[in-house]
Amino acid sequence: MNIKELREKNELINLFCNIAEIPSPSRREERVLDWICDYCENNNLKCEQDDYKNIYITVPATDETKEPILLSSHVDVIGDDSPIETYLEGDLIRAKGRTLGADDKAGVANALYFAKYLANSDIKHGGLEIHFTRDEEDGMTGIKNTDFSKINSKYVLVLDSDALGQCLVAGASYVMVDLKLKAPKGGHSGNDIGDNTRENSAKLIADLVSDMPQGVYYSEDGKVITSCNIGGIKAGDLKVTNVINTDAEATYSIRSSNKKKEDELIEVMKDIVDDFNNEYEGIAHADINFTVKMPMFEKNEDEYLPILFETVCKKIGITPEISSFHAGAETHIYANKQNAKGETFSPYLIGLATVCNMHSSNEYVDYKTMIKGQELLQEFFKAYNS
Repeated sequence: MNIKELREKNELINLFCNIAEIPSPSRREERVLDWICDYCENNNLKCEQDDYKNIYITVPATDETKEPILLSSHVDVIGDDSPIETYLEGDLIRAKGRTLGADDKAGVANALYFAKYLANSDIKHGGLEIHFTRDEEDGMTGIKNTDFSKINSKYVLVLDSDALGQCLVAGASYVMVDLKLKAPKGGHSGNDIGDNTRENSAKLIADLVSDMPQGVYYSEDGKVITSCNIGGIKAGDLKVTNVINTDAEATYSIRSSNKKKEDELIEVMKDIVDDFNNEYEGIAHADINFTVKMPMFEKNEDEYLPILFETVCKKIGITPEISSFHAGAETHIYANKQNAKGETFSPYLIGLATVCNMHSSNEYVDYKTMIKGQELLQEFFKAYNS
């Protein structure tokens, strides 16, 4: 079977290929956004856009006693504006010579297909909301410009995980750490080397970095919860050896899905710098600053949705994975925002297809997992509204 035959045979796969074959690099997603809006109009789905051109789709409730749920995906991809031609290799859908964009168009296709299915079904439900965002890959400006007053759901399924059956309940923050050091006297490596009031900033930054945490700081059940990683060190000039250097710096990233452990790690790093400054008072001084680049997605005490997800997976023959992940996603923004009712969102990163080698020219999606993911979404929604 080739891709044409598969598309003729399966509406979901055809929908995915239609979307995937529209180039949509970050902040240049206009064509795919227009295509989605036309699809909604042609299928009588209520669709609107905000000032940032993010999309909101609503399937009205048929049972007001039940609660709505939100599906969320991003329409931008890693790649350029060059043409995209999908092809089939066994069970795998690929793109010729470039990224496929299944991250996250597999999620977009599953959500769109489900909206059409639900709108034409007799399922009693509390309403479905769908949110498609721009620019997740580059700066998350889409979700950061979302009008959350348009969303009534408390529970959010972010359809952006890369493995069928995943339900990720926590994700790590990203804190940028800047460590700067000054040894202001400096001097000549010959004439001044014997002066014990002069220290070389390159040597001092190396000593300071050697005392700092590196790698996994805290883990649970084999999963990394809190980590610290050095990005780089800068001091002096590799070609100049006759100078006692005065300035040096290092950068780190802290990632954590546990606020207590993140705060604890930050205090450890601050204490190391304080000890250094006490030891080298009057000779050198270090400053350390922490900037939150991505808030953490901390585990919610509400276990209802993960338990329901796990139950449905097992019922239809999918092996569930309920865990955390040590990276960022749009879940992190939702977890720190409120809906139109003033409720804090409960987001989860969900896998409805297995996508491999994301962001590379070797990216592919297993089409059978996408079809199975649609079954999972339908059965989960029915269970949620039972």
